Amino acid sequence: MQRQKNDAGHLILFTRLPLAGKAKTRLIPALGAEGAALLQQRMSEAAFATLGAGADRTGASLEVCFHGGDEKVMRQWLPGADRYTAQGDGDLGDKLTRAVAAAVARKRRPVIVIGADCPALTPDHLIAAFAALTDHDLVGPAADGGYYLIGLQRFQAGLFADIPWSTPHVLHETLARANALGLHHRLLETLPDVDRPEDLPHLGHHPDAQ
Repeated sequence: MQRQKNDAGHLILFTRLPLAGKAKTRLIPALGAEGAALLQQRMSEAAFATLGAGADRTGASLEVCFHGGDEKVMRQWLPGADRYTAQGDGDLGDKLTRAVAAAVARKRRPVIVIGADCPALTPDHLIAAFAALTDHDLVGPAADGGYYLIGLQRFQAGLFADIPWSTPHVLHETLARANALGLHHRLLETLPDVDRPEDLPHLGHHPDAQ
């Protein structure tokens, strides 16, 4: 179904092609390479469906920002987004910077970016995020010290530079950087990410490759 898009904002899903040995590598000891890739596939599809529902309810446009594969492959796997963009080179900060800057340059804002690691995320969280973005920039804290969502009204150069990604300090350092840049932030509900074997209970079951 074609959404009626307006100036309600822009949703971006960061994900990667679910290739065995290259997806959810921290879960390979628990699930095996094929099982970890299958979990990446399922979580990405669930996150995409959540963003699609949020886009339908808010009028926001929807983008898939991907690593691995190409636009044709991603359109076949996750069909129906308004835009498909390769993440490009560099660390996560470089990729986030490019994605947000490009969206703002196309006059798509506010911009909300999520990954595919938070199975508890719902369309209601996205609606709450857009509401909060009327007067704040914001993040959705993850229980592991990172964040599952970041929303910005405007592009801010330097926000994502030199963050210690994949550590428990990501949220703290990002908020410190935001404060230094004069951004007024609001925190959403804390939700769990699924990145490591000890996170698997957050799925509600122990997934396998069946």
